[in-house]
This record gives sequence, structure tokens and C-alpha cells, in this order.
Amino acid sequence: MTAVAGEVVWTIIVAGGGGRRYGGAKQFEPLGPGRVLDLAVTAARQASDGVVVVVPAEDAAAEGGVAGGSTRAESVRKGLAAVPSKATIVCVHDAARPLATRELFRRVVSALAAGVAGVVPAVAVTDTIKLVDADGAVVDTPPRERLVAVQTPQAFRAAVLRRAHATGLDGTDDASLVERVGGRVITVAGEAWNDKITTPEDLDRARDWLARSAHA
Repeated sequence: MTAVAGEVVWTIIVAGGGGRRYGGAKQFEPLGPGRVLDLAVTAARQASDGVVVVVPAEDAAAEGGVAGGSTRAESVRKGLAAVPSKATIVCVHDAARPLATRELFRRVVSALAAGVAGVVPAVAVTDTIKLVDADGAVVDTPPRERLVAVQTPQAFRAAVLRRAHATGLDGTDDASLVERVGGRVITVAGEAWNDKITTPEDLDRARDWLARSAHA
């Protein structure tokens, strides 16, 4: 249960992808004591009043979840439809980041007390980033100290997130949609081990991290 007094927190776990880049449904791959999806759901349940799991349509019945859509944004919208109206805060978390801790969930939720529309976890960018044009020519080098890489879970005021998704727009994360309807989004410290599983090598690294942390 959430420790934030007066708030009702629900989390949408986005696990509706087919894993095209991975080569299969990575959310159902074994990881730790269960599967990738199970770890993500466990952390969310520990920090939320309720959880909605969005999975491929063919897995919805078996997983007790909601059938996803053809895009990430559409999947989140389907999840939002299953979140009760009493929810005041909605977190959105990618199942492909199964190592996020319950403390990270609580951190993003607690930061909403600053009166903002959304909160995202972020880590510093250590590489130099180049902005290129359609031909691959460099057009700009943004100052690295102003760049961050964002993660999930991302927390939002429920009403603002619903308004952002009512536009029907698409985006690579939910914060970008909230930003486009004028919502102020701030960052909090992310977790270095909260990497996204995109390839089989990423899953191997997650397994290694779990093994090391179990013996720490």
C-alpha cells in the first residue's frame, strides 16, 4: 500500500509488446524467482493500492490482465480505462524494467507533492550526444550536463494523465504526452540498475545483477 496520506495510487504495468527487437515475448522470460513481468508487478503492488497489467490480447485471460493495443500509448490508454475513477495518482511502468524497486515507486509518487503534473526518474547521461539530420550530419551537440536518460515508473496526477491520453497522441513515454498538454514534469534520481531489457544480453545482465545482489 502507498504511504502517501490522502492519495489513491494505481499502477499500470505495460507488457503488451511482442518483443520484436528481443525476438520474443521478453516479459514472460524467466528472471529471478519468477518472470520479468512478475518482478515488475511485485514492486508495483508493494507501492500501490492497485495494479493493472496490460499484456498481449492472447495472454490477457491467462494473466488476468487487460489486452494491449498496437502502440505503447494505446496500451496505456486501455490500462487507464481499467483504473478506477477514485485513483488520484497513476504510475506507468514498463515491465521491461523489472529491477525498479518499490522505493523508486514511492520516490516518484512522493515528489508529486511539489504540485507538479508528473514525476520521472532520471539518470545522468555520460556519453556525448549528437543531434543529426536525416542524412546523418551533425547539426548540434547539446550540453551533456543538461541531458538525462529517463526511466519508469513515471507518476502522474490521474486527471492530467487521462487528459493527455484523451488527445489520442502517441509518444515514447507518458511524460511526453503530459508535457504536450502543458503539464509540468520534474525528475527525481533514478536507479543505475533499472535498465530496460531490449535484447537477450540485457536479460543476462539483469540475471547477473540479481545474482550479485542476492549474495551482497
